[in-house]
Amino acid sequence: MITLAVSVTLLILGYLVYGRVAERFFGTDPVRVTPAFTKNDGIDYIPMKGWRVFMIQFLNIAGLGPIFGAILGAMYGPVVYLWIVLGCIFIGATHDYFGGMLSLRHDGASLPELVGTYLGKPMRMFLRVFTLFLLIFVGVAFVSGPAKLLFAMSGFSLPFWLGLIFLYYILATLLPIDKIIGLLYPFFGAALLFMAIGVFGGLIVNWAGGNITLMELTPASLTNFQPDAATNTIFPFLFIVVSCGAISGFHATQSPLMARCLKSEKQGRHIFYGAMVAEGIVAMIWATAAMNYMGDVHGLNYAFTHPLADNPDVTPDPAWLVNEICRSWLGKTGAIIAVIGVVACPVTSGDTAFRSARLTIADMLKIPQKKISSRLLIVVPVFALAFVLTFVMKDEFARIWKFVGISNQALAAITCWTIAMYLGLRGKNHLMMSLPALFLTAVCITYLLAAPNTGGGLALPMKVSLTAGIVFASAVFALFLAVLRKKRLAENQ
Repeated sequence: MITLAVSVTLLILGYLVYGRVAERFFGTDPVRVTPAFTKNDGIDYIPMKGWRVFMIQFLNIAGLGPIFGAILGAMYGPVVYLWIVLGCIFIGATHDYFGGMLSLRHDGASLPELVGTYLGKPMRMFLRVFTLFLLIFVGVAFVSGPAKLLFAMSGFSLPFWLGLIFLYYILATLLPIDKIIGLLYPFFGAALLFMAIGVFGGLIVNWAGGNITLMELTPASLTNFQPDAATNTIFPFLFIVVSCGAISGFHATQSPLMARCLKSEKQGRHIFYGAMVAEGIVAMIWATAAMNYMGDVHGLNYAFTHPLADNPDVTPDPAWLVNEICRSWLGKTGAIIAVIGVVACPVTSGDTAFRSARLTIADMLKIPQKKISSRLLIVVPVFALAFVLTFVMKDEFARIWKFVGISNQALAAITCWTIAMYLGLRGKNHLMMSLPALFLTAVCITYLLAAPNTGGGLALPMKVSLTAGIVFASAVFALFLAVLRKKRLAENQ
């Protein structure tokens, strides 16, 4: 319990202390008029109350990410605590804050346009394609899963639920942000927080009652508990498995949605940095619950690699564990919360993914979105593609999600390099973001080289992969410094 309590305390202190450091470092201007007013179109640019924007941002970036990712990360043991706490405070929340504020300063621009402004036109074109594919794949990944769960819990057919979810996605993508998303998300976000608080309470009650013994972070426990630790190493795999809760590039695609709704730059720390810290706390709670619900980490790893004794057709996974924990610790209420968590959360990640895709295309093609016809011009082909992909890859969620995982961190690395360039060009110390960018670049390259073919990698030996990852990241860092110097010289001429 000591590790959990200290970790949550550190995350809160991170928001109060380091979040304020980041805010002052960026140079918040409370008087500056935000795009919500200067570009108000009643569709995407709408001034909204801070608490509502926070809840939308929280659910946009959270969903199932800090639950499922944290559960899988718990298989590595207490070392996951270090990544969640340190990653969230010094990388993830800072990445989200600077990314959101950068979009705010550029009239709510989407991520590819920001990247192009600071890293050049080739990177803009690459990221336009990369981001669009990521957003569409995220949306597709969160269609079949919820539909199958709803089908299992009801008497309605699978096509019915698929059609209903697609209809909701289309409406959420088309309508003004305050009509569906602005109305529903605060309730869904509150449910996600309630679930986390309930599980946290369950941890305390069961620990105090002697029903569970919580594993603590000690020098002895700083080891890899994975059954195949030799191949499933902490670096780089843990840093890919646990993205949401520590650092996630997907957040950079979502923050512009909220940057278009802020009334003041002073809200930035509360919404961007604060929502990420809240996500980190959720991840900590679920990592702890997963690590100890089955007795210990060994019990968790055994459960996830062996079928159930009373049902050999079922091999437990994160969704199964979430359901078990909620039902066991929260009773009948837990069953309802589990439904919300396992169904509503992915749905609310899917709808904003498609909405971000619309805005990315609109920014790319410079198509104003005030008219419904202009929105339909983008939405129709996007959803036509998503519909086809849903049925082509209906049973390929695992494969899709592996692609999303590595893409997530690659996007985070690119976003960090972009922010670092922005800071450097303004005469500020870029190391706050360039060092995280360096680290994430090494993680991504090492993963792509070392991961098995089924995980999207080349299955090269770890020593070779790690060496190549470090060399490549160092080369990118050197290139970054050279480009920054060149841009500074050009500005001074």
